Amino acid sequence: MSAPRRALVTGGASPIGAAICRRLAAAGCAVIVHAHAAAPAARALAGEIGGEVLLADLTDASASRAVLDATLAAGPVQIIVHNAGIHDDVPLAGMDFARWKHVIDVSLNGFYAAVQPLLLPMMATRWGRIMALSSVSAALGNRGQSNYAAAKAGLEGAVRSLAREVASRGITVNAVAPGVIESPAIARVLDPASIKALVPAGRAGRPEEVADLIAFLASDRAGYITGQTIAINGGMA
Repeated sequence: MSAPRRALVTGGASPIGAAICRRLAAAGCAVIVHAHAAAPAARALAGEIGGEVLLADLTDASASRAVLDATLAAGPVQIIVHNAGIHDDVPLAGMDFARWKHVIDVSLNGFYAAVQPLLLPMMATRWGRIMALSSVSAALGNRGQSNYAAAKAGLEGAVRSLAREVASRGITVNAVAPGVIESPAIARVLDPASIKALVPAGRAGRPEEVADLIAFLASDRAGYITGQTIAINGGMA
């Protein structure tokens, strides 16, 4: 019996990240729950699903590489879900460079920090799945989110290019772009009436719905889907 495929989920303790970790574990993957600030939640989740924890600040590429190199001692990681990302919203006219840079460092530069060290060992297995969580903001824009939208649009460009580089090695690379998804952060800024007015489907999505899409893209059945951005937003775009 072959060993389970190892799957790294960055930002694995967030609402969407945790749903992805649970869904991949249910599919038989050996899940690595990445966290930085949310280490206690990541440890609790890893204990729940029988996974392991990886603690790294993805804005520090050299330190992240050292942690990932150590992880590779247990074998290649064949599934990567780059879910780590942050908001720091303010109109560009009032946005200082630190706010601009930090959002891009986590979402976009974090993709490099998480994926690049794992790529050659994955390629050697001739099978892999790489997914990056983008956002409807990359397509539509959103007031106060020029930094966030730029980071997510950059991720989509990186996905398209990387997909071309690794397709011949049996590796797919895709972006998944959620819209309004249930979370404590969304509940603080949007009431149900606002969500109904904003989303044609009339409701927020559930983290489990995003996780189901990720699990499909991570499966053998999705081997001919690559270089795509797949929206899951209830008809917003």
